[in-house]
Amino acid sequence: MNQAADERARQVVKHMMQNDQFSNWLGIEVLDIKEGWSRIKMTVREEMINGFGIVHGGIAFSLADSAFAFACNNRNVLSVALDTSINFLKPVHVGDVLTAEAKELHNGRSTGLYHITISNQHAHEVAIFKGTCFRTHQSLI
Repeated sequence: MNQAADERARQVVKHMMQNDQFSNWLGIEVLDIKEGWSRIKMTVREEMINGFGIVHGGIAFSLADSAFAFACNNRNVLSVALDTSINFLKPVHVGDVLTAEAKELHNGRSTGLYHITISNQHAHEVAIFKGTCFRTHQSLI
């Protein structure tokens, strides 16, 4: 990885965040971006809990999905989710600060494979997400 590629990756994600209403609603903050990699965080809010008093699983999934999107698109090649899965390891509660880190496992010509870990403010892994993307070969910016 080189500095020019990482700078381009940061510019692509900045552009994505400007147009990503859902990630903005979640309160996602981009912590760091490198080519094929991302780290983001958010704080869980009251309106994100389910009927059991814990955070709805869709919130953790959505955070991981955003980290996935930022990692697989940041080479400026429009990529869309082809397959995703998540494993929930621990409950998430209101006030928790979640960090998602997306790592590229495979960068192919037409697909990419990513592993995303979600941890809380105590560095406990609360979920693991796997995503496969399809590369459209269109530019984002």
